[in-house]
Amino acid sequence: MFEHVYVNAVHAEPLTRLPDLPGTPSPALLPVLPELAGLLPSAGLRRGSTVAIHPGPGSTSLLLALLAAASAAGAWCGVVGWPELGGLAAVELGVVPARLIAVPDPGASWLVVASALLDGGDLVVVRPPARIDARDALRLSARARERQSTLLVAGEWPGAELRLSTTDSRWFGLEHGAGHLVGRELAIQAHGRGAAARPRSGRLWFSRALTGTGTPDAGTPDVRVAEGVAEGVA
Repeated sequence: MFEHVYVNAVHAEPLTRLPDLPGTPSPALLPVLPELAGLLPSAGLRRGSTVAIHPGPGSTSLLLALLAAASAAGAWCGVVGWPELGGLAAVELGVVPARLIAVPDPGASWLVVASALLDGGDLVVVRPPARIDARDALRLSARARERQSTLLVAGEWPGAELRLSTTDSRWFGLEHGAGHLVGRELAIQAHGRGAAARPRSGRLWFSRALTGTGTPDAGTPDVRVAEGVAEGVA
């Protein structure tokens, strides 16, 4: 039997408002955008946990949205093994550059670099090599638990407590074959172990306002949940 818990649709302020979040991260949780809190069992990223983001359409935007809220709340963040990370895209989605340490190409030392960042950071994003030793993965997750840092993995990861995936991505603004892209909608699923065993899903909307000339505004995009539903086995 399935139990359905609906996540209320809300409208978010532009991400330029993120610095208004508390300046000191919670001892137990790292904050996420309010519009993502309903998809997470603790309404935030639990310190010491490992969260895997499955590669898919829009997964980079989801990763950056998670980084944005944490860095804006004062968390120190690290990114390892992501040479294609666009600084401008990160800033536009609200990531605070002064709170971000990036090691784009750590080579064979990625595990050592990630461990070092977990020692001193609050949130570390790792994009591991295509093939990883399961023992290395478990050791890094254990390091995150020991240091009470959150490990956010771009890809599959053995033993992750929570897995997030983007199952669909739709762009808006070119419906008639012309015009400008003004919005993107992502379908997101969350599931895992323990408190996250009940799958949750929702839709995240990224949009830009139009200027008087009909072109997208160059300012920071607006993010909100279009709709969401959490499903679990009773």
